Amino acid sequence: MHIMEGFLPPIHAAAWTAVAVPFLVVGARRVVTLTREQPQTRLLLASAGAFAFVLSALKIPSVTGSCSHPTGTGLGAILFGPSVMAVLGAIVLLFQALLLAHGGLTTLGANIVAMAVVGPWVAYGVFRLTRSLGGALTIAVFLAAMLGDLATYLMTSIQLALAFPDPTSGILGALTKFGGVFALTQIPLAVIEGLLTVIVVNLLTQYSRDDLDALAFAHGGAK
Repeated sequence: MHIMEGFLPPIHAAAWTAVAVPFLVVGARRVVTLTREQPQTRLLLASAGAFAFVLSALKIPSVTGSCSHPTGTGLGAILFGPSVMAVLGAIVLLFQALLLAHGGLTTLGANIVAMAVVGPWVAYGVFRLTRSLGGALTIAVFLAAMLGDLATYLMTSIQLALAFPDPTSGILGALTKFGGVFALTQIPLAVIEGLLTVIVVNLLTQYSRDDLDALAFAHGGAK
């Protein structure tokens, strides 16, 4: 998912950065409010960021010649809401760009939009919808994490297709090709991420029940 340094045309990199900024501003305000009103959730907040950092730092070679990895952002999105995850995801991506050479600074905005905005919003929406329809918590968590992961890679495919349209079939053709490159590896990875997130949530419900209750997690998560 991490689009590498200098890969996007400058105008595309600038445009995606502009798209990311409002989400970061809103997210920063939400983090300040959350830590002030519910300071007991700070450790859980840090854990959600660490979960995303570790999972998204795993680079797994794909049979198509690319690399794929889980995103880990679904957990934070369903616990704290997608606005908070925009900030946590941005911090994760910044550190990975600086320390691990995953992604880059010029492409940071595009990577934030894909992994820290689109993925978390999809995960949050799926979780809320599933719970509102009476779905079990385990099912809601699994679907949220899995589909949030896939949404991230779909967004990245769109970003690449817009930047590098196919000479013959245009943007749609390029989107099909980029999506196909990711799909073979990412679909099973998304399923694994969904299962892993369920395990983590089950542990949290056993050992951090008070924090989860403060976030109204079982009833649909933070807003």
